[in-house]
Amino acid sequence: MKIKLGSKKLAAFVFIAVLLALTLSGCGADNVLYVYNWGEYISDGSEGSLNVEKAFEEYYFELTGETLDVRYTTYPSNEDLYAKISGGGSEYDVIFPSDYMIERMISEGLLQKINLEAVCEKYGVECLYSYIDDNYKGLYYDPTDEYSVPYTYGRVGIIYNKEVVDEADIGGWDLMWNEKYAGKILQFNNSRDAFATALFKLGYSVNTTNEAEWREAHDLLLQQKSIIQGYVMDEVFNKMESGEAAIAPYYAGDYFIMRRANENLGFYYPENTNIFVDAMCIPKGSRNPEIAALFINFMLSEEIAIENAKYVFYASPNSLVYNNAEYREFMGEEAMEVLYPENFDFSGELAKNGFRNLDPETLALISSLWEDLKITGGIGTGVYVVGAVVILVIIAGITALTIRKKRRARYE
Repeated sequence: MKIKLGSKKLAAFVFIAVLLALTLSGCGADNVLYVYNWGEYISDGSEGSLNVEKAFEEYYFELTGETLDVRYTTYPSNEDLYAKISGGGSEYDVIFPSDYMIERMISEGLLQKINLEAVCEKYGVECLYSYIDDNYKGLYYDPTDEYSVPYTYGRVGIIYNKEVVDEADIGGWDLMWNEKYAGKILQFNNSRDAFATALFKLGYSVNTTNEAEWREAHDLLLQQKSIIQGYVMDEVFNKMESGEAAIAPYYAGDYFIMRRANENLGFYYPENTNIFVDAMCIPKGSRNPEIAALFINFMLSEEIAIENAKYVFYASPNSLVYNNAEYREFMGEEAMEVLYPENFDFSGELAKNGFRNLDPETLALISSLWEDLKITGGIGTGVYVVGAVVILVIIAGITALTIRKKRRARYE
């Protein structure tokens, strides 16, 4: 029988409507796990490392007999992550926010509770949460340990070139403002970390809500601007490894990446400095919270946790990692001392020097002061990194700027 044109249109409309309904209801998403993480923050198979994403797909198939597709994407800052999750435009299953952002997301109802024991019991696997050291449980951002599982932690220190910097000048934040090294100093290219260096130097809390103290920190950064080479994040690797710059504040784990390329680099912690925790969470919008929890437990297993710790060079709160003899040998004595100092009051330091989720008025003030800092005055002997990259591309005809080992910008 001949079908009328109108019927064809109706049939097509019904087909599309049914397909759309199935898609929106989650059909077809059961075997996809969306992981949203910092850049270069998981062992991905490069440089001879283990590909953790593929390893979990294989693990899941062995447990269930079903295929799974792990789709992994990255973000550059906690604020970008927050914008995606709070906007509701994207659905992810596992995310890796930092402490203060976890606090904010819990308060706004953006995270769901994680029940590892129930999931592990269902799949017949060992629940590995007990291997997280007690020092990293019950922290301010998640006091009941219901919404997050610690992944890494670390502190900010100062990296310096031993051939350029005099030993007598080493020891505090003053080195970042020492005019003797004008043109050789780098500063963070994100507001929270950059302001923290000034606040610590002034003896103020990095979580102050006193407007006068933020403005004083702004003035100190403005004073520093005339002697710095530039504001950087990932670019710090090439600049410090090549010797183009001699002083830079950065995350302790990344120092050891840089030192592999330049043995003249040294590192120290100022007396007061930022400390942070990054943790694994499941957002409210997850369509596969059960598989997400299984993935988090998998990330705690000894082989996987060690591979990740070796790849990112950040400290691990997992006892299966820092008690492993092969891992300790791989890291070396200095790295273990820097990343895992003895008698270190982690929770106390986190409460004292960790970033907290600030009130909207203070956040707006910081944003305004940061914008003012970037447009006022000029950098001493350098240029803004973004502008420098554009100029190099135009002049030299470079099609891409390759960074040896990318890392993430923690804040904006």
